[in-house]
Amino acid sequence: MTTLLIKNAHLLATLDDTRREIPDGGMFIRDNVIEQVGPTADLPETADSVYDMAGHVVLPGLINTHHHMYQSLTRAVPAAQDAELFGWLKTLYPLWARLTPEMIRISTLTAMTELLLSGCTTSSDHLYVFPNGCRLDDSIEAATEIGMRFHACRGSMSVGESKGGLPPDSLVENEPDILADTQRLIEDYHDADRHAMLRIAAAPCSPFSVSQGLMRDTGELARTYGVGLHTHLAENTNDLAYSREKFGMTPAEYVENLGWVGTDVWHAHCVQLDQPGIDLFARTGTGVAHCPCSNMRLASGIAPIRKMIDAGVTVGLGVDGCASNDGAHMLGEARQAMLLQRVGFGPAALSARQALELATRGGASVLGRDDIGSLAVGKSADFIAFNLNEVEFAGAHSDPLAAMVFCAPAKVDYSFINGKLIVENGRITRMDIPAILRRHNELAADLLRGEAA
Repeated sequence: MTTLLIKNAHLLATLDDTRREIPDGGMFIRDNVIEQVGPTADLPETADSVYDMAGHVVLPGLINTHHHMYQSLTRAVPAAQDAELFGWLKTLYPLWARLTPEMIRISTLTAMTELLLSGCTTSSDHLYVFPNGCRLDDSIEAATEIGMRFHACRGSMSVGESKGGLPPDSLVENEPDILADTQRLIEDYHDADRHAMLRIAAAPCSPFSVSQGLMRDTGELARTYGVGLHTHLAENTNDLAYSREKFGMTPAEYVENLGWVGTDVWHAHCVQLDQPGIDLFARTGTGVAHCPCSNMRLASGIAPIRKMIDAGVTVGLGVDGCASNDGAHMLGEARQAMLLQRVGFGPAALSARQALELATRGGASVLGRDDIGSLAVGKSADFIAFNLNEVEFAGAHSDPLAAMVFCAPAKVDYSFINGKLIVENGRITRMDIPAILRRHNELAADLLRGEAA
């Protein structure tokens, strides 16, 4: 067994049930579990590894509840820069049809690098395109290699243009094949144990790309195995109109009819979720992944997060896809969530500390976990540290915790996941990042030139 001592933090923000903020704080960790949290003077003086966090703010690792990591290959594509959701998708679908297994692996490593440097320690990823032999296994391999705690979502599309769906027929799959592969992935990879590093979720892409039958069958499969359910919902007004036209229901009515509500379900976006939908989600414990940057980028609107929180809806944050956000900075996403709610609902609509809660405790609840999201005895040793002496925080030391959100998003100085050092002095410890980025940019250029696959 190995021990780890974190000491002398300028401020240790636990985000625990009492929201303790501990000056000169620290933690004592055994293997991958937090054993003690408190003032440095109250902790053991020695451990196998000791890190002096003087001048740093220590926080729980941030949790990303919605992403499409393969999209890091198609950032800022000119033809899609000024489109709303449906037009944006139609522009990019032909590019994504050229993806290869290597592209999935390298794009995942690249997206996870950006997330890690922003303070993210746990991420979900929603992969729903599988051309040219691509598999979710390619993403899982990358997450294992880089050391990120991972919720891998087996996405799917089964209704192409010829059947009234949005994606081209070339990108959809047969529903029996989707269900069989989802079952294989759950049986091969899903870890239901506490402190698990890898879990699988079942995740048909959206109401406009899968059938009602697949939604129901996927729900039954997921609940047989006890895994989470995830999809996009009510992202913009076109999404809302599609649901009314095709199903004669609002998006919330649609998922309720299919049984896609409950504590094992989380929906991305919900920008156009109405009050009955908010009440439904609160009543059933259904989660929401709020993606403010993407919602602004695609002009989808302002999700009513303040109303959701007041109603008791479980809300976490997501960066969404790299091609609809063009970034993957979790601390930046928390900042945008705070600012956007203020634009929509007033200057006190969301505080800095509430935004951090969405990025930590909220994300843990959305993903159905009670072992991450705060720094407390018995929790997984996932934590991050930001250096207050960087230029971003100059003049903001009167409230260093609020500075994490109010000030310009900074890179993390240290990151530990499952008790292991992943980022040290702003550098990822176990990967040749320059080599990954070189290969990533080569593959992105190939994809745009049509030379892939």
